[in-house]
Amino acid sequence: MESVHLGRFCGQTVSPQQLAEIVEIIETFPKLSRTELANTVCEIFSWKRPTGKLKGVECRQFLEHLDGKGTIKLPACRTQYAKKGAAKVQRTEKADIQPTISIKLKELLPIRLTRVDNQEQRQLWYEYVDRYHYLGYQLPFGAQLRYFIKSGSISEILGCFQFSSPAWKMASRDRWIGWSEAKRKVNLQKLINNSRFLILPWVKIKNLASMALSLAVKRVPDDWQSCYGYRPVLMETLVDRKRFKGTCYKAANWIHVGRTTGRGRMDRDRSREGVAVKEIYVSPLSSRFRQELAGC
Repeated sequence: MESVHLGRFCGQTVSPQQLAEIVEIIETFPKLSRTELANTVCEIFSWKRPTGKLKGVECRQFLEHLDGKGTIKLPACRTQYAKKGAAKVQRTEKADIQPTISIKLKELLPIRLTRVDNQEQRQLWYEYVDRYHYLGYQLPFGAQLRYFIKSGSISEILGCFQFSSPAWKMASRDRWIGWSEAKRKVNLQKLINNSRFLILPWVKIKNLASMALSLAVKRVPDDWQSCYGYRPVLMETLVDRKRFKGTCYKAANWIHVGRTTGRGRMDRDRSREGVAVKEIYVSPLSSRFRQELAGC
């Protein structure tokens, strides 16, 4: 196998000795699935969340990254995902275009965010996003939470949210926060990324999007802490300026802090030049977010 610089896994340097152990695990247990291998590696190296849960999702993606570079050789993928990040989502009648909903927002109140937490809900969420979001559905990097946006008055799904791990580096965001390189590496997990936001195309409700964002800022930090054992203090998102103006984020009092450089959000080695430039918006989740992130 080729010798490569492994970098870091969730802020931890991966040593050559750890790589050798990973290779040994794969060779010793050739019948384990990729998920089982990831969980095994997490157990051996104590790669766990503050709650004690294994960082299995992140570890599997890390192993697949190494596999893609030829550093290790994983068993064939047994899941529905044919390649890293790509998803084959089954199309059903449940997610077909519905009659237009065009009424005043007050007639839909209360608006609620409903956590997606079982297989049936996940499949529907995947299908809505894959069919109607311009980026489609992709397996997100690291931790994630998903929601349906619903109306309490008409029992209809109006849209979808996904929150996931933040971008590794964004110069404009990092300057705005004011943290050092060392602080960024330590405190990056205190950021979360609004990586998908979809109002379904047949829903034509003025101010619904900004209200949903305001609800998310209040709801998601509690859920994230409950699920992952720590509370985020800043939320971020990227808006494709060729497609959207960021109006709903501005209306929900998110702060515009600059633009990306046209690279992928997890692109650490400048291998994805040419990605669309996007506007960066953030929403503080704590009045002390700078003290918690940058120590100032």
